[in-house]
Amino acid sequence: MSIKGQIKEAAGFVKEEAHEHGKSAESRQKAEEGRALRNEGRVEDGKAPKTSQPGTGH
Repeated sequence: MSIKGQIKEAAGFVKEEAHEHGKSAESRQKAEEGRALRNEGRVEDGKAPKTSQPGTGH
């Protein structure tokens, strides 16, 4: 596990969680960006990417 991958995953998690319950298109877009960053970090660390929609609790 790389430090860079862990940081990306953590930053993506924070961004996703901060915006996942927003009603605006901008909030949903930011949640998607957070999920993408989170998945990029997970892939770098050899983990499977998250495939569920942001905000579903999985």
